[in-house]
Amino acid sequence: MKAGKTSQLRQEARRLLLQALYQRILSNDPVSAIESQFMADNDLKSFDTVYFHEVFIGISQNAKAIDEAFEALLDRRIQDLDPVELSVLRLACYELKFRLDVPYRVVINEAVDLAKSFGGTDGHKYVNGVVDKLAARLRGEEVRAHRS
Repeated sequence: MKAGKTSQLRQEARRLLLQALYQRILSNDPVSAIESQFMADNDLKSFDTVYFHEVFIGISQNAKAIDEAFEALLDRRIQDLDPVELSVLRLACYELKFRLDVPYRVVINEAVDLAKSFGGTDGHKYVNGVVDKLAARLRGEEVRAHRS
């Protein structure tokens, strides 16, 4: 598959992941039920279903470690975050921490784009600041290599 097509399928998977994570926060439905619903309600050829599955399950299995990884970077309690921003931060943190195949700059750009599309007016600025600091913590060597 061409890189451009793969990138589009991943972008769409992230968009759906954000929605699934948001739904999980609001409904607290089981992860398996939410995943089944998303697989049934969406054209499986329009997104990277393997990526969606791996990341959605990975975030739920590592939720505590993910939240702890960025909690110190917040200016408020995690419970006080907007559900969209929290979902974006969890997705970005998971990718930075567990998906080393995704360059940190892609993680930041995708997180900002999702926050712009789905979040509040300036939510993307907040997300950008947190994810940028998180990238420096979790992928310091990669960040330093890019900036030098």
